[in-house]
Formats: sequence, C-alpha cells, structure tokens
Amino acid sequence: MRIAVPDLISNSYFPAVAAVELGFFKAEGLDAELELIFPVPKTMEDLREGKLDFVAGAAHATLQAFPNWKGAKLLASLAQNTYWMLVLRSDLNAKLGDVNAVKGLKIGAAPGPDSTIRQLIKEAGIDLEKDGVEVGPVPGSTGAGVSFGVNAAQALEDGIIDGFWANAMGSEVAVRKGLGTMILDARRGICPPASVRYTFPALVTTDANIEKDPEMVRAAVRAIVNVQKALKEDPSRATAVGERLFPAMEAGIIAGLIERDLPFYDPAISEDAVKGMNAFAKDIGLLTEDVTYDQVVATQFSGIWTD
Repeated sequence: MRIAVPDLISNSYFPAVAAVELGFFKAEGLDAELELIFPVPKTMEDLREGKLDFVAGAAHATLQAFPNWKGAKLLASLAQNTYWMLVLRSDLNAKLGDVNAVKGLKIGAAPGPDSTIRQLIKEAGIDLEKDGVEVGPVPGSTGAGVSFGVNAAQALEDGIIDGFWANAMGSEVAVRKGLGTMILDARRGICPPASVRYTFPALVTTDANIEKDPEMVRAAVRAIVNVQKALKEDPSRATAVGERLFPAMEAGIIAGLIERDLPFYDPAISEDAVKGMNAFAKDIGLLTEDVTYDQVVATQFSGIWTD
C-alpha cells in the first residue's frame, strides 16, 4: 500500500507519517510504504493515475486532480482547520494579526497552499497587484527530500523572501532562530474569519480504490483514528518518528508541535468544514458546480471516526 505526503518534515500530515512509522497501518494488516511527493497537486495527480493508494494532503487540493469531486473522496481529517502560518522577517516588527504587514513584500508559498494565502489577503481587502504583494514558490523547494517549510525558513534567513506561508514546523524553526515573527495562524483563528475553513489536512483516496477494496480503506481510516488517539495519550511518541525521519533540530521540536495541536486532532469531517472548503474552492475557481457532502466525503466510513 502506497501513501504519499507532500511535505515530510512537518506537523501538517504527521498522523499519516506516524501511522506508518509507529506501526498503526501494520496493526490493521496493511503493509504501508510512505512516499514524499511535492507539491500537493502532483501528489493528487499520482493518486488519480493509480500510482498511489492514499494521499495525506490538503483536502481542497483534491480538486486539482479530481474536478468537482468526481473520482475521489475524503476519508478522515488528519487535523482540523486550515493549518498554515504566516511568518514575516523579524526586522519588519509586524504585529500578530496584522495582515496589512504583507504590503510590498515577497511571500513564499508552495503550489496549492499559495491559493489560500492569496485568497486570505484578498479577503483582508488587500489588492496583491496594487499593494505590491508577491506570492510565489521558494527557490530550492522542489528537490527530493526537501521540506517546504524548513526550506522557506532558510530562504528567509538568506534574504530571498520577506516572509512565508507554511506549516508550523517551518514557522517554529524561523521563530526559534530569531529570523521571523509569526503574524497569522489560521488554525487558531488569527486570520480573516473565513480562512479558518479554507481547507484541512485529510486522508484521500479514489472512488476506484473504495470500490475495489473497501476493507483496505476501512483499515486505513482505523489506523489514522488510532494513531491520533495514541498521540493524544502520549505526544512524546512523535519524537521517535522525528528521530528516524527529521534533521536533529526538527526532531527535537516535533513532539511539542504535536502536543500544541492535540485539540485539533479529530478525524471527523463536519458538514461545516466541507461547506467552508467548497465556498473557498468556488471563490478561486477550483470548484465550478454545487456538490453535496456525500460527494466529497466517503460517509460509509464515518462511523470509524467515533468507534
């Protein structure tokens, strides 16, 4: 069984990574192989082409390979809410929650997540062109084994960008090194209100996989639910995963980030979450027709969320 993530050295998709590394997929009878495929649109394309069984990625990005939710379903939430943070150069002295601080700056964002920061800035009443805000990829973030967030922190240190929109790992590295200041945290509502619901990290598979092997899919959902419970009981278990997969600094940080995110570790996908995500997807032209909750979520497995 092949499961891919678009960023490995990260807290964003960590439940899926931990489910492989800590044996939760194996406990469900699944021989799971973890792959890093960047960026998330490419990850979803590989899922569509049958090269992968599952993707742990941004829920809304599914639409980039499966237009109008045709052919794929969300199985479980890896965590709740939009999960990126905006960090700006510390010498700018920007204040927490001040979206206007992005004016005239160059902001690094990965393909896929870049649409969320652009929409967030727009909803804050800022015109990217008129206000001189440049949002684009960070040089060097496409190489195999590269973490976007950690690479973005390095780019900030090198003066290549003025800020970045990335996961909490990259943000934490920049803040701890004194390079950047965290300005927005969408997961916790430090952002324009609608952006909390733009997306969330989710486990995704194809309709074909569900039809072909529903028991495999059921087992994968159970593995995610169980690893979330295990991390809630003992966040320090994350350190063992970090020590196997991450550089030393990031390995030492991961358990603290997971503990901080525990209130958001809920596998349920609510109708409100889907409604907010689809509204965002329509706003940016990624969704072009109305769809029902059942067209987005594989509800036949939803009972596992609360088992």
